[in-house]
Amino acid sequence: MRAPSLNIRAAAITDLEAMSELLVELFSIEADFRVDQVRQQMGLELMLSNSAARLQVAEAADEVIGMCSGQRVVSTAEGGPSVLVEDLVVRKDWRGKGVGKRLLEGICAWACDQGASRLQLLADQDNESALNFYRHLGWQKARMVCLRKLQ
Repeated sequence: MRAPSLNIRAAAITDLEAMSELLVELFSIEADFRVDQVRQQMGLELMLSNSAARLQVAEAADEVIGMCSGQRVVSTAEGGPSVLVEDLVVRKDWRGKGVGKRLLEGICAWACDQGASRLQLLADQDNESALNFYRHLGWQKARMVCLRKLQ
């Protein structure tokens, strides 16, 4: 049997439930975040309505199997736009098949269209497979440390 073809496309409101389920999978392995599907769907809805954000999905056999999001910000260091890659997740049974790479390439192309000279992302320091994936694609570890304050 032939593997279904992979389609990378802009996410739609009809993809909310599938993207929310993917975020459950992602946040279940990240120590800094907790699964709260109501909040995560609110965030996804905000991104879908934001012209400075891009949500895209990977689809195979009419099923969403991965997602990636990016948000344009202004970088004083770059003197112009930069893109923060917020979420990249591929369903566990589809990992290692090039889906994540294709999703990230799509966000990189969108960032280029936005005039971004830099992309950045955060990854869990204990997620060695994700860190290896990003290194393999040419992402470099920065010396900056992420700090946060919840309100």
